[in-house]
Amino acid sequence: MGLQRWRLLCAFAVISLFHGICNSEEAPDYTFLHDAISAPSVSFHDYIIIGGGTSGCPLAATLSQGATVLVLERGGSPYGNRNIEDMANFAANLVDTGPNSPSQQFVSEDGVLNTRARVLGGGSTLNAGFYTRAGKDYVKEAGWDEKLVEESYEWVERKVAFEPPVLGWQSAVRDGLIEAGVTPDNGFTYEHLLGTKIGGTIFDRSGHRHTAANLLEYAQPNNTVVYLFAIVHKILLSTVGERRPRAYGVIFEDKAGRMHGAYLRKKAGNEIIVSAGAMGSPQVLMLSGIGPMQHLKNHGIKVLLDQPMVGQGMADNPMNALFVPSRRPVEVSLIQVVGITRFGSYIETSSGSGFGYQTGRPRTMPPPVSGFVNTSLQGGFILEKIKGPISKGHLELRTTNPKDNPSVTFNYFKEPEDLRRCVQGMKIIIDVLNSQAMSSFRYDDIPVATLISMMVGSPVNLRPRHLTAAISLEQFCIDTVMTIWHYHGGCQVGRVVDRDYKVIGVDGLRVVDGSTFNASPGTNPQATVMMLGRYMGQKILQGRASNGVKTV
Repeated sequence: MGLQRWRLLCAFAVISLFHGICNSEEAPDYTFLHDAISAPSVSFHDYIIIGGGTSGCPLAATLSQGATVLVLERGGSPYGNRNIEDMANFAANLVDTGPNSPSQQFVSEDGVLNTRARVLGGGSTLNAGFYTRAGKDYVKEAGWDEKLVEESYEWVERKVAFEPPVLGWQSAVRDGLIEAGVTPDNGFTYEHLLGTKIGGTIFDRSGHRHTAANLLEYAQPNNTVVYLFAIVHKILLSTVGERRPRAYGVIFEDKAGRMHGAYLRKKAGNEIIVSAGAMGSPQVLMLSGIGPMQHLKNHGIKVLLDQPMVGQGMADNPMNALFVPSRRPVEVSLIQVVGITRFGSYIETSSGSGFGYQTGRPRTMPPPVSGFVNTSLQGGFILEKIKGPISKGHLELRTTNPKDNPSVTFNYFKEPEDLRRCVQGMKIIIDVLNSQAMSSFRYDDIPVATLISMMVGSPVNLRPRHLTAAISLEQFCIDTVMTIWHYHGGCQVGRVVDRDYKVIGVDGLRVVDGSTFNASPGTNPQATVMMLGRYMGQKILQGRASNGVKTV
């Protein structure tokens, strides 16, 4: 195995611990779920949704109440997949490079390892399950209807959100945060409040994962079709007799390589909606001829709309963390506790029996850690994530193959304020580690400086290391930055789409997902991404009714 490949496997194994443990309930009896290989060569629908992810599933379920809906999902079903269902197999999702893997690895141009979901339910099938709403200020700034937002969150929560058990490690970190001054103690709440709180989880008390795919239980079966392993090549746009391009269909490929055409019925209000995520949505637009003119021409793509903002404003909330070996057993826990600081950093934690437990491969333990133990290492991670962030990057096509990852640059810590927040967040983590609440877990002979050095020596990314990273928190943040899988942007409101999420300059086309965000909502975005799917589905149906379009 080459050094680069070994480093990739190591880093994915290490960072997989932050994402938690996957369990999944049995598959719902969805009669509308089909492999795209069974799709007709031509079909007609009121709405075509590209992407059955965290926003696409609730959007489809809602629109199906008043219209016919086709969902094109490039991945497979989350149900019955042991790598998703079983916690012992979780890390396999991040190192699986198979064409049908639920996750698709990529490395940003910043040298940070990352992954994008390729499965029905999107990132909600792969994440640590933390469920928390956006802050009130975020909702107001987005211009959303606050009452409808509340109703939409509640609609989601009836299917997927639960109060987690809070055991020893999580309780200690919570108490340590309060000792460190991250107050008040807000108890259990879905709300985004300054201080320390217990958030929700999409894992129920039996340990079963509930994902955005479960929101399809709300769908009207007779109005819904979902095709799996459906790779969208492009959106079809008409310019003949139109004052501007109009979306009217989609070309997609099944896993046998056959092409299919899905078209909108000729009825007012019918639309194509892109919900392919922050990586996929700008990619699909570019492949369809909507994007920066010169970039598209360089790839031989016919330009139908010169839109230089497609792919701009990409951001990924940087994460930095410490692994803390524990001298006593700790529970296997997901993200449950969060400290929401006043300076713009969020502190979270997960725990378990360490690297060997998650990967089943002692060789993937980072060298500094393997020096302490010969088998798996029990303990937990305490991490901090930057609010926002302020730093922005961009996305470009590498190829015109829709199966390939685009190139993305996030520009971590380009803005000094992001770096300042990281340093302050790491100082809070150090205060938590030195708190009385954590004393029963800490080894007396492993000081915080050693924990920092361990992390600097771990292959958590492909970035160079500097000698000062072990003594300078600024350099530590820069050298050991990781993703927390909260990347967003590329089709932002006010730049690519308007406040109704309609693509500016195109008729019959919207984008509804995290690619429209200017900043990541709350401490973790999945609740708001699911809410947005429900919210916009209702808005679209309301507009349809007000325009006198009959529902099915």
